[in-house]
Amino acid sequence: MNNIYNRTIILPLLLTGLLIGQTGCNNPEEKEKKETPASVAPPAQDAFVINKSVLTTSAHIPGELLAFQQVDLYAKVNSFIKKLNADVGTEVHAGQVLAVLDAPEINSQLQGAESRLKSQEAIYLADKATYDRLFETSKTPGTISHNDLDMAYARQKSDQAQLESAKAAYREIADNKNYLQITAPFDGVITNRNVSAGAYVGPSGKGSDMPIFTLQQQKKLRLVVSIPEAYTSYLSANSEISFTVGSLVNQKFTATVSRLAGALDNKLRSEHIEMDVKNDDKKLLPGMVAEVAIPLKANSNAFVVPASAVLNSTQGVFVICVKDNKTIWVPVKSGRTNDGKTEVFGSLAFNDTLIVHASEEVRNGAALTGGVKLK
Repeated sequence: MNNIYNRTIILPLLLTGLLIGQTGCNNPEEKEKKETPASVAPPAQDAFVINKSVLTTSAHIPGELLAFQQVDLYAKVNSFIKKLNADVGTEVHAGQVLAVLDAPEINSQLQGAESRLKSQEAIYLADKATYDRLFETSKTPGTISHNDLDMAYARQKSDQAQLESAKAAYREIADNKNYLQITAPFDGVITNRNVSAGAYVGPSGKGSDMPIFTLQQQKKLRLVVSIPEAYTSYLSANSEISFTVGSLVNQKFTATVSRLAGALDNKLRSEHIEMDVKNDDKKLLPGMVAEVAIPLKANSNAFVVPASAVLNSTQGVFVICVKDNKTIWVPVKSGRTNDGKTEVFGSLAFNDTLIVHASEEVRNGAALTGGVKLK
């Protein structure tokens, strides 16, 4: 029993000791190698060499497209629509008859004026003949008194004035009759019609509150823009700009500055500018809202760098320059930014090397152990 008990205790102790011995025999150097990772060289910083270049930027301002010419056509005299020769969407030419009106009383007035004109003309001719005979007779001394001759001359002049008045009255009524035809003042498109045949029309506010037709010239448009004061110096007569409209995606149009107000609006402090737009295919429609891109002149004294190279820190704005394999924070002033590039002004020179991705982790005056990799 004692032998069995001793074996039961001694065997586990021997196994435990054996395991401890094997563990203790491991190489300490190998253990240290496993615990200590191999040292890795720091990566090279991305960098670039600066140079002066032109940064193209533009300001985007909303504008409105208007018909180059637009007119509301009313009836000159109170009348009725007899015939309509055009409708919405009809292309018309200057002088084309758009509507024929009917006013029977004008014909009666014209006939009455014509009768008065003929009557006054006959009276004038009779008085003129009387004066001519008296004048010829007065050449014989003592036949006609000067008073009778003067009275005959006065009647002739009075009748002549009455004749001219009758002619003027006749022309007035004849002109009113000509207004019974509504004609197009210029080439364009009828964009609105407010009456039908038989409707009573007349001057605005009398016969009809609405015009008979609205005519627009659409093959040439006006692009109207209000330019803020800050951008007025970038535009002048004949400057070319580009613009887009929301309904025509991925299409750019061009226009030429034609008219400048030359003064700022008192409320908005902006200048009214108009540009002529050719629209022969009539893709653009009056009333469309356009986004106008105004080109801004670049500053030739600026260095253009990637936007990521500009560091905006609590201490100011910097770029990180590499000199003698050290990083130096150079204070700069940033200008305009466009398409991932930024203008910078500061103590920089041609061919200076700058860090592409500037961050506060790159310390001022720190050595670049990994060097730089030029982009």
